[in-house]
Amino acid sequence: MLYYKSYELSDFHEWVVFIHGAGGSSSVWYKQVKEFKKHFNVLLIDLRGHGKSRNPKILNRKYSFDNVSRDIIEILDHINIKEAHFVGISLGTILIRNIAEINPNRVKSMILGGAIIRLNTRVKTLISLGNFSKKIIPYMWLYKFFAWCLMPKKRHHESRMLFVNQAKKLCQKEFIKWFKLTSDVVPLLVQFEENKVDIPTLYVMGQEDYMFLYPVEEVVKKSKQARLEVIQDSGHVCNVDKPEIFNQVSIEFLLKLYKSKVALP
Repeated sequence: MLYYKSYELSDFHEWVVFIHGAGGSSSVWYKQVKEFKKHFNVLLIDLRGHGKSRNPKILNRKYSFDNVSRDIIEILDHINIKEAHFVGISLGTILIRNIAEINPNRVKSMILGGAIIRLNTRVKTLISLGNFSKKIIPYMWLYKFFAWCLMPKKRHHESRMLFVNQAKKLCQKEFIKWFKLTSDVVPLLVQFEENKVDIPTLYVMGQEDYMFLYPVEEVVKKSKQARLEVIQDSGHVCNVDKPEIFNQVSIEFLLKLYKSKVALP
C-alpha cells in the first residue's frame, strides 16, 4: 500500500485528497495543508516510488495510469473514504481525471493545478528526446532539463528546486518506469476529451505556464462545469509559486460547492 498521511477534523467534514506530480512527493503540498485542514479532512499520498512509498509489492506491479490510479483508490478504500474532492498538480491532474474515468462516484470535484490536458509540439519533442536518451543520460540531468523547460523563470526557482530535490530520491530504474508512461499520455488525454465527466472542476493555472495554459483556456470555454483561475507571475507549479492565491481560490471553490449542497431541499 502507498504511504499516506491524514488530518481528520471529524466524520462530518468532507475529504480533500492531494495528488502530487511525477518526481515530487506529498511534501509539495506543504504550503496548502495548514489552510485546508482548517476546513476539511485532508489526505496526502506519496505515489509509488516517490517519497515514502517504496513498498516492493507495489513497485513490482505493472506501471500504467490505471494501476497507479488504483493505488490511490486502494488508500481510499482502506480509510473508508467513499467520495472526496481531489486536488492535483501537473501529472497528478491526469491521475485524478483517470480516477474520475474509472470510478466517477468517488470524485466530488476536481481542482487541477498546472493541468495537463493536451500536449503541444514542444512537450512532445521533449518527451521524444527523453525516451531516446533515458537509458543513456543520467536521469537527474534529464529531470533538471525538463524542470527548467517547464519552470524557466527566476521566480520559479523554489518550485523547480522542490521537484528536483524530491526527484533525487528516485533511482534511475524507477525514473525510467515512470517515464515510459509518457507513451500512454496522448491517447489517454484524447480519451478524456471524448468522454466528458459531469464533475465540478476548477483549473488553477500559472500565467507563465506556457506549455499547458492555452489548451485549458480552450476547454473551459466549452464547458459548463469548469472554471479557470489564472494566477499572475506564476508558472507550472502554481501552488508553490503563489500559495496564498492558490489556497484562497481553491478553498472558496470547495466551500461554495458545500454551501450549495447544503442549501438544496
